[in-house]
Amino acid sequence: MKKLILLCSLSILMMSMVNAQDQYIFPSGSGPNKLFMKEIIKLTGKERPKICFLPTASGDSERSIIRWYELTHDLSIEPSVQRVWISSYRQKKTFEEVLLNVDAIVVGGGNTLNMMAIWKAQGIDVVLKKALEKGIVLAGGSAGSLCWFDNGTTDSRPIELSVVEGLGFLPYSHSPHYDGEEFRRPLYEKNIKNGIFEAGYAMDNNAGIIFKNGKPFRVVSLGEEYNCYYVSLKDGKVVEEKLEAEILQ
Repeated sequence: MKKLILLCSLSILMMSMVNAQDQYIFPSGSGPNKLFMKEIIKLTGKERPKICFLPTASGDSERSIIRWYELTHDLSIEPSVQRVWISSYRQKKTFEEVLLNVDAIVVGGGNTLNMMAIWKAQGIDVVLKKALEKGIVLAGGSAGSLCWFDNGTTDSRPIELSVVEGLGFLPYSHSPHYDGEEFRRPLYEKNIKNGIFEAGYAMDNNAGIIFKNGKPFRVVSLGEEYNCYYVSLKDGKVVEEKLEAEILQ
């Protein structure tokens, strides 16, 4: 009987190991570019992956969708777009049916706060969690990077930057555009010092971090002037550690 129980336990363990999927999230300080897209393709492990663009943060703007197809037209992918401003007359598949049948999902920039509210209203936040668990690569820049973290700063409200809560797939705080807007760096550090944010990752435009199973795996950049940082509180002082990056070419 004990041998049978042991064999069953080993069988369940082996099955769980076979079924386990590495989970990749690739946030970057600014929106997608050709070199970052090539890294996303590699992460899928497919020769011609299906990659879906979510332009929710820009209100499904035609401009962002046109840019997406211009960016991907000569890449070895099957590009698609999932809008949220839809009706049941035009779309006959659920968000889950669409988003769980691709190899990667790229989220565009724009208003993070509005995007999070719409995703929760539509249940897309739950679908994205299922996508991650299934091994679908998640990526994006600006709003499309901030959404994967616990929280961060956003310009989604009038007058000044404010705090926004993300999906929490990556258990850290985050600041995109770290080199692009002079007020982001001091405010991010202030929020960490005051305990509003836990330690986290800040990313310059044109730099990003590939996370594997929730932990930093590779830091990538389009040039030596674009960096990523781990920002934390040590002995009451904010410490900014520049991460060594691989320059993509």
